[in-house]
Amino acid sequence: MGFLESLSLMTIIWVVAIIVFILIEAATLGLTTIWFAGGALAALITACLGGSVLLQIAVFLIVTCILLVFTRKIFVEKLKMGTEKTNIDALVGKKAIVTATIKPFEPGVITVGAQPWTAIALEDSIVIENGTEVEIVEIQGVKAVVKPIL
Repeated sequence: MGFLESLSLMTIIWVVAIIVFILIEAATLGLTTIWFAGGALAALITACLGGSVLLQIAVFLIVTCILLVFTRKIFVEKLKMGTEKTNIDALVGKKAIVTATIKPFEPGVITVGAQPWTAIALEDSIVIENGTEVEIVEIQGVKAVVKPIL
């Protein structure tokens, strides 16, 4: 009796499922199916140990859910997926110094670190004098919208 003849149908199904889930994961690079591959591996082990089809399916579902609930957040944080701020997003909330007075409807200049930025006031009716510390509220195009820190 050959090796393939000794394998049960469910063993073959779980091996194929693992391969498919891993290939999908490799193609998407988004941690979408790796949890199912882990569940399929647990079900494959159950099949090799002689567990019933119903038990294999239950093990697959339970292990997949456990992996999703307890490890997804850890993996996403470790890989920092979708949380990396762009240079512009990173400026919002930072403090800066006004280096050219900001007047109503007339932009001025702020310095963030060593980098100058054109800036406008959050409130159109105020003047923010040179040397004032401000907070960047948002970025509109190439201008920083700022408010004075009181």
